[in-house]
Amino acid sequence: MIIVMEPNATEENIQTMDRLLQEQGYQTILNRGDVLTVIAAIGDKNTVVPKSLSAMPGVKEIVPIQDPYKRASRITHPEDTVIEFQNGVKLGGNSPLCVMAGPCSVEEDIESLLIVARGVKEAGATFLRGGAFKPRTSPYDFQGLGEEGLKRLAQAREETGLLVVTEVLDSQDVDLVARYADMLQIGARNMQNYKLLNAVGQQNKPVLLKRGLSATIKEFLLAAEYIMVQGNPNVALCERGIRSFDTGFTRNVLDLAAVPVIQKRCHLPVVVDPSHGTGHRYLVAPMAKAATVCGANGLMIEVHPDPDRAWSDGQQTLTIPAFQALMTELDALYKFRVTSDQL
Repeated sequence: MIIVMEPNATEENIQTMDRLLQEQGYQTILNRGDVLTVIAAIGDKNTVVPKSLSAMPGVKEIVPIQDPYKRASRITHPEDTVIEFQNGVKLGGNSPLCVMAGPCSVEEDIESLLIVARGVKEAGATFLRGGAFKPRTSPYDFQGLGEEGLKRLAQAREETGLLVVTEVLDSQDVDLVARYADMLQIGARNMQNYKLLNAVGQQNKPVLLKRGLSATIKEFLLAAEYIMVQGNPNVALCERGIRSFDTGFTRNVLDLAAVPVIQKRCHLPVVVDPSHGTGHRYLVAPMAKAATVCGANGLMIEVHPDPDRAWSDGQQTLTIPAFQALMTELDALYKFRVTSDQL
């Protein structure tokens, strides 16, 4: 449930209510807005709510929360979450569109990674994406360079100033990846790997959580809840397409309707990955533009100097010039969106 305090509620009123809720066995989260303070009370569904709480000084109303994802719910946290990074980059809310770009996987040739990093940085990207650990359907496919790949990402960050987002596959590797990355990515195959979700929830690094291949939005938000309940509030949700029965034309179905649906119910930033969402290079730009218009807070796009020779997923990867041209269009579309929102 949430307790909405009156605009004129005193600090003593707020603290008294917070203390009483905790005495009743609830975990509490205080959200102080410009006008109202909201106290989210999270407890067992069988916990009895004392009727006397509604009569406490400073209480405006008590609202039960039906959503099972308590911390991720916009009822609990009405204002958008904005994730702030060390270099001043922000993701979420009214912050500028945050673009994460780079190769699907970090390859042996460090110069190739540096060329991409310089190119996407020049175009306006703020994150370098690239897999050091790669979950592959076939055991014979390239699995990533491991820690050596992480070192190369860190080298590219040192030269360009880009932030690094990269995937962690195993709870045992969380500390290792966190030493190199600015944001920890949980891939679609691991969306319901609860041990891994708990492990990244205990980190102080922001987490990019990708939607599972067949996950409902409710399951997606509950996966985020696993991370948040461990104490890490800095979670971004990534729509990357769900499994389709029509595999002849698109790799997945990119569910762009999920963007406004999630934003209506949840306060966390939403990122869209049109590369994995479509699986085809010619579809990446149109869907990136559509995602921008429909309200995405960020985009994750695969870029490589020579996609046809990329070690993984070259068919859905943009060249650097194509990415730079796309970024010009995205900038215009984002400005249009902001202007439209203000009307």
